[in-house]
Amino acid sequence: MNTTSLNNLLKSVAKGKISVKDAAKKLAHISFEDIDYAHIDHNRSLRKGFPEVIFGQGKNTDQIIGIMERMILHENIILVTRIGKKKAGKVISSFDDAVYHSDAKMIIWGKNKTPKQGKGMILVISAGTSDIPVAKEAYLTAKAIGNDVEAVFDVGVAGIHRLFDHKDLIEKASVLIVVAGMEGALPSVIAGMTGSPVIAVPTSTGYGTSFSGLTALFAMLNSCSSNVAVVNIDNGFGAGYMASAINRI
Repeated sequence: MNTTSLNNLLKSVAKGKISVKDAAKKLAHISFEDIDYAHIDHNRSLRKGFPEVIFGQGKNTDQIIGIMERMILHENIILVTRIGKKKAGKVISSFDDAVYHSDAKMIIWGKNKTPKQGKGMILVISAGTSDIPVAKEAYLTAKAIGNDVEAVFDVGVAGIHRLFDHKDLIEKASVLIVVAGMEGALPSVIAGMTGSPVIAVPTSTGYGTSFSGLTALFAMLNSCSSNVAVVNIDNGFGAGYMASAINRI
């Protein structure tokens, strides 16, 4: 339940449109709801401004559907991350308005578009085409939370001249998410071009000594650009969420 729906419920009680008893029923699970295999945090929208996000990996289809069925009673938007195509097909067939984004491995269900909460523009940049799935997860997350988001793909350091063509967009952004695998150099370059915060996302893209993203992670953690912060390997969702939190301030 978010602030708007809570306020509308209280106004309805005050105007006599709904009984106190019925309102109490609607608020029975305002803290959390125990459905055996999950404790659903219905209070999260009130605390943080966005609902609990369902991590699809490791959950079976029935569990995801069961959680969504309970959340839909309280929320206007639901995200499911890290969910494969086969499992997603079964989930979206159970819900109208649910859309699967195969590139980001994400389901987005929404009755209404999230009101704009961001004060500026978030820019998502990928070093390579192979990094796009993680970049798209960040892009869709930030968009769903209510931000203006732009994206630029495949402008890594192997052809650095491609990046400079987007200099104006980089300077305009309030927050930047830079996604890179291999040696993970791109966030440092971009952070040197702007005073805005840069959230670096290492990906598991690369040959053997990339160590499934550890090389990019260590490079980003050791960036000499002081406006770089780093999230976990392949964590596009975390980057999109953090960028949104910064953009609201």
